[in-house]
This record gives sequence, C-alpha cells and structure tokens, in this order.
Amino acid sequence: MEQIKPRITNYTKVLPIVEIYPCIQSEGSRAGKPTMAIRTTGCTHRCWFGEGGWCDSWYTSIHPEKGEFCFNDIVEAYNKHPYIKEMMLTGGSPTMHHALVNELTHFAHERNIFITIETEGSHYIETDYPIDLLSLSPKFSNSIPKIGTETPKGKIVDQKFTDQHNKFRLNLEVMKQMIMYHKDYHFKPVWDGNEEIWNEIEKFRVEMLIPKEKTWVMPAGDTRETLIEMYPKVIEFCTENGYNFTGREHIIAYDTERGV
Repeated sequence: MEQIKPRITNYTKVLPIVEIYPCIQSEGSRAGKPTMAIRTTGCTHRCWFGEGGWCDSWYTSIHPEKGEFCFNDIVEAYNKHPYIKEMMLTGGSPTMHHALVNELTHFAHERNIFITIETEGSHYIETDYPIDLLSLSPKFSNSIPKIGTETPKGKIVDQKFTDQHNKFRLNLEVMKQMIMYHKDYHFKPVWDGNEEIWNEIEKFRVEMLIPKEKTWVMPAGDTRETLIEMYPKVIEFCTENGYNFTGREHIIAYDTERGV
C-alpha cells in the first residue's frame, strides 16, 4: 500500500520559514524569471569556502534562526503578486521539511506554479506532485569548515562542527532517487577555481551520468567583492570546457542584503 505523504493541515501555524519575498531567479537554468523565494531554516551542512566565505544564507544553517511565517503567508504573497508563476524553495535545507514541501506541491499544482527546490542532496523526499526542477548543489571538499575558523557569529569551528557538515555530504543514492522521482534537475556545483576540487566535481558528474548541458558552474562567494574576483576565472573555465556558467546576480546587485 502506498504510504501517505505528510501535509500541512493548520495554515496558521508558524513553520520553519524565515523569508518569503518576490525576486528574480538569479541562478541556474531558470535565471531571469520572476519568482517567489521561500526560505526554510535548518540545514544538515555547515558550508565554508575559504576565501569564498561562509554559506550565503548562514542564518539558516550555521546559526539557524527560528521560523516566523505560516502557510497563509505564502498564499498571501502569491495573491499580492498573481503574475508570478515560479517558486524558489531554498534554505537551509528544504528537504528536511517533508510536510511543508509536499503541501507546496499541492498549492503549486492548483495555481500552475513551477517549483524549483534548492537541495544539497542530503534527504530523499517524495511528494504527491513531483517537483518541477531539482537544483542539485552537492557540496565537495572545498565546503568543509576548517577547525579553528570563526563563524559569522563568533563561534570557533571544532571537530563536532566539521563532523556535522560531513554527515550527509555527497549522499549519492539519495540524489539518484531524487532525480528518478521528480520531473527534472540541473547540477549546480560551487567552484572556487581550485583544480583539485574541479576533479572531485567532474568525478561526481561522470559517476552520476549528468550531461554537461545540465551542469551550471557557480562561483564561490558570499559578497559582491569576492564574486567580482571569482567571475572571470569561472567564466573562462566554462567557456573553454563547455559547461554552463551561472552567476549569483542577487549578490552582485545587493551584496549581503537579505530578502532580495
């Protein structure tokens, strides 16, 4: 018998959502489209990219904030912006919140909304309506926080912190299952220009049978200054090797400002 998938029944209950806002999708194969960003809080990873900085949404992962929105807030956001027919479900790690993701597929189905879910591939979830696009961004060894590094709120990275980051990293079987179940995907690795890291990324791509045309290489960087330095390296690499390039235009445009 098919297992019943969890759903949200109380639309006024506060959920693990820290941001809901209209914006332009700035990454990957849907770049340029008006979308509604829904950002969950809580993450399995603790990403740090050296000179590329911490996860650009560290307030959902390194130091996760409490949720402050309910499902009715999502409904109201779309009511105020009826022309938006895209949803970017991001985090944090949205796949940690099965009932929320499943309920969003019902809402999107009713309103003909295209869902993109950003995922590092740590958790497998099935939904009543398969998700339109998995934006698959697994984290490679360049994301492992260095012991002794200071986090955005002054915590010092220790072995426990690093172990948590590595616990669900590169969960290949989960990613394969997700790709098989949902409608479509693209692969969006974060690269810092390091050749050894690229070898890891390419090994993963080949093992997962991901074609180049579904690969969008994104420069590491959590500030405008860092990205401006990284862009030429990644653009030139993609040009010379036949990969798609994706920028992080929200950071270029707004730097570290949130909710844009």
